[in-house]
Amino acid sequence: METPDNFDFESFKKEAMAGLSAGKKMTGSEGVLAPLMKHFLESMMAGELEHHLSESRRQEQPNRRNGKSRKTVRSLNAGEFELETGRDRLSTFDPKIVPKRQLIITEELEGNILSMYARGMSTRAMRDYIQEMYAMEISPAEISRITDSVLPAVQEWRSRPLEAVYPFVFLDCMFFKVRTNGSVETRAVYNILGVNIEGRKEVLGLYTSENEGAKFWLSVLTDLKARGVEDMLIACIDGLKGFPEAVEAVFPQTRVQLCIVHQIRSSMRYVPEKDKKAVMADLKPVYQAASEQQGYEKLLEFEEKRGRKYPLSCKSWLDNWVNLSAFFEYDPVIRKVIYTTNPIEGVHRQIRKITKTKGAFSSEQALLKLMYLVIRNISRKWTMPMQNWGMVFSQLYIKFGERLLKEGI
Repeated sequence: METPDNFDFESFKKEAMAGLSAGKKMTGSEGVLAPLMKHFLESMMAGELEHHLSESRRQEQPNRRNGKSRKTVRSLNAGEFELETGRDRLSTFDPKIVPKRQLIITEELEGNILSMYARGMSTRAMRDYIQEMYAMEISPAEISRITDSVLPAVQEWRSRPLEAVYPFVFLDCMFFKVRTNGSVETRAVYNILGVNIEGRKEVLGLYTSENEGAKFWLSVLTDLKARGVEDMLIACIDGLKGFPEAVEAVFPQTRVQLCIVHQIRSSMRYVPEKDKKAVMADLKPVYQAASEQQGYEKLLEFEEKRGRKYPLSCKSWLDNWVNLSAFFEYDPVIRKVIYTTNPIEGVHRQIRKITKTKGAFSSEQALLKLMYLVIRNISRKWTMPMQNWGMVFSQLYIKFGERLLKEGI
């Protein structure tokens, strides 16, 4: 067997060329690259061990070489081969190039697995793909270990510091099935999408709970504040009862805008199918009015016309009018951004494209891993500010100048 000390590169080169000429593969366990990969890795680990022993001597520790250990590793390019690693007497040496328990020596494979996982592929589909493409067997446990490698990044991302001011924040919730203690339970995933002062979108947080509720949203908002958010100018939310109060409790200056689209859907629940088209036509002048006063007048006209037949539809608009009408305070370019929670729902639509084939997630961690990877892929596309951001920011500065100055503008 060749060792790092007696590896004859010139002989290897001749054998490799002869092998290629005879039709031998470049990659794979029987390919010509395997001996070279083995030599390079063992040489690097030998250098790591020597450095480790030098450090031990410098610290006056009684450490020295103590034989070698062997393990079978796999690589996309070199296939499967046996790798020898030097040991030390104190068992404190752990090579960085191929750590003790690592059996796959290529980041490319791990990257491919994470990429496939982020696209919603099942463990079986990933295993079959790797077998077909790379002629490499990989177990579900190894795939799980690779995907688990993102968990520290997930935790770091979820607790990262945030900017002091976000002009717009969109808050909404999704629901997924998760297996827990042998049964399937529903988990609410709370997502917060912020738009920073440069006009760029950013998912601020990802939180899970057994159900959606204003009480939990209060803890979510408190976490955002603890991570550095001092102010949100406008928060766009759905019609969850108690939600505006939760926002006000943590960010008292924030103006709440209830989603008009959610409100329309909610009020249509009390209208039979045959009347929905006509009722929606009567509602349109309310939220398309030029001002809050005109909108309220149109709402009173709507109540007079439809209130007797559909009292609940009218009542929900009247009860929530303060937060439904907030967008009237702003220029049309801002109204277009905040009258609906469409920005965060757009993120949710992209997430559902990936998760729609999933049944119940095996654990809450599995759900968070996939959500994080999908959001990471989505975020890579957010390289430009929102449309007409210069005009939007100018209007915001006129109305909220002092509060925007927290960011040094």
